[in-house]
Amino acid sequence: MTAIVTPSASPTASPLGLDTLAARHAELLAQETGLRRRSAADRLGVSELELLLAGGDGAVTARLRPEFKDILGRVPSLGPVMALTRNESIVHEKTGPYNAPSFDGMVGLVLGDEIDLRIFLWAWAHAVAVTESSPRGDRNSLHFFDKAGGALHKIYLVEGSDLAAFEALVAAFVLADPAPLALEALAPAKTPLADSAIDQAGFVAGWDGLKDTHEFHGLLMRFKLARQQALRLAGEARARPVAPLSLRAVLEAAASAETPIMVFVGNPGIIQIHTGPVTKLLATGPWFNVLDPAFNLHILEPAITHAWVVYKPTDDGTITSLELFDASETIVASLFGKRKPGQAEDPAWRALVAGAATLGAQ
Repeated sequence: MTAIVTPSASPTASPLGLDTLAARHAELLAQETGLRRRSAADRLGVSELELLLAGGDGAVTARLRPEFKDILGRVPSLGPVMALTRNESIVHEKTGPYNAPSFDGMVGLVLGDEIDLRIFLWAWAHAVAVTESSPRGDRNSLHFFDKAGGALHKIYLVEGSDLAAFEALVAAFVLADPAPLALEALAPAKTPLADSAIDQAGFVAGWDGLKDTHEFHGLLMRFKLARQQALRLAGEARARPVAPLSLRAVLEAAASAETPIMVFVGNPGIIQIHTGPVTKLLATGPWFNVLDPAFNLHILEPAITHAWVVYKPTDDGTITSLELFDASETIVASLFGKRKPGQAEDPAWRALVAGAATLGAQ
């Protein structure tokens, strides 16, 4: 694919300056070939957006107007793409058609058999079109960032994508004369109430009265609970801690039994979902990977410090999930058995989680 975007004329917000940052990035890559941009940004003390716009790795960029609903509305014209969503611990990649999103205010849905997303636009602030050189030719993509320059979501052209449609999309939204990049610090996470301040009896009663798993977030808000704190206070009949490596055990068991699952990975701006089997699993250093044709999952296992098996009552019966957290007690992934609303949980999934998670805990 041919490179089609033009360099951004906007300086980065980095105190290093555009040229200095680009030079520092190039030096770092010369020392560590293959270093990912996100890791390089951490090393240099800047955001991924700043490093991308500096272009020290040869990326050619064009900043786009932050008209996210309209940009995403044009993505179906690209044909098949690879959608990438990640957090500090897990990278989730899905390849297929990117269907037209629907929005209710700032919350959006992209529904499809392959690419399935929940979008929270209040966290989105910047959009960039990118062309990068690779041994296989130029690679074109769209990158979306929060107000601090942290990456939220990326969309890559793949074999079969429509390059002309990508060029037209970029031309329609490009910032011809962008203002200097302005980044803002993210608000710090709220400090949860002490356990002693929680109405634990009321919370447990609310848990036992759940009708749908989507009600759980509202329950946490009502009782002012952090998510892992809620699991800790719920009692082992509702949530039980297991070893972090239970994630690997569950994936291996699902692959072995050919049990279809749902894998949710997200960040404050988006959740990306895989529904279906997992087959090809591979451990490489600290990473444990799913490497299937339309679904890749890359798990930085040392970053996952807590895992819980969770049981929630619903009108469809008890729903079992595996929830994974990092050291900051932020949820980084959750796994369910494949199901649709109105369907009972697959007994094979429930047995698989119980068995694999117990082995992991041991």
